[in-house]
Amino acid sequence: MTAELDHLVYAVPDLAAGVIAFAEATGLTPVAGGSHPGGTANYLVGLGPAAYLEIIGPDPAARGARPRAFGLEILTAPRLAGWAVRPDDIDETVRRARALGVDPGEVQPLSRRTPAGTLLEWRLTRWADPAAINPVPFLIDWGRTAHPAASGLPQLCLASFTATHPDPDALRRELAAIDAELEVSKGPEAALRAVLDTPRGSVTLS
Repeated sequence: MTAELDHLVYAVPDLAAGVIAFAEATGLTPVAGGSHPGGTANYLVGLGPAAYLEIIGPDPAARGARPRAFGLEILTAPRLAGWAVRPDDIDETVRRARALGVDPGEVQPLSRRTPAGTLLEWRLTRWADPAAINPVPFLIDWGRTAHPAASGLPQLCLASFTATHPDPDALRRELAAIDAELEVSKGPEAALRAVLDTPRGSVTLS
């Protein structure tokens, strides 16, 4: 079975400014998600009943934080930096991908607290280079934690989600190894592009 889209990751160098800019462009105000132990925090927008867009940046409450995740340590402008899929069995998917010569990374625990103080916990795979744009998704398993998309998020429609890559066939093989699907075209560098249908029209994130 194809792994389901879990969320897109939109990285911003300044979280407050990024959220304001997103709200102005789309006409929809993201909801505060909470803080991560690694010095990041996020805001969320729903993309249907089981997927969402994560706007992530350095945690304003963690003074001087310069997290490497999604390139935030050196990021100067917002970018669509990654995406996650939700397989039926994360450990089996990793095992099968490695047997095919593709390493999704180690499965590790992560968590964040919501503004209300609720602890959310999940497991995910980590990229070897957390700062690179990677059109291959990381894998996530929410376990017993309620999925964030089920928490009454404001909703947008994901009209399209695509990637470019210098070697599309190689990227397609990596995607297939983890049961992920994505429209891929040839381009000078690895990049992701999402088009959102919003109250203020079509908005592109790249």
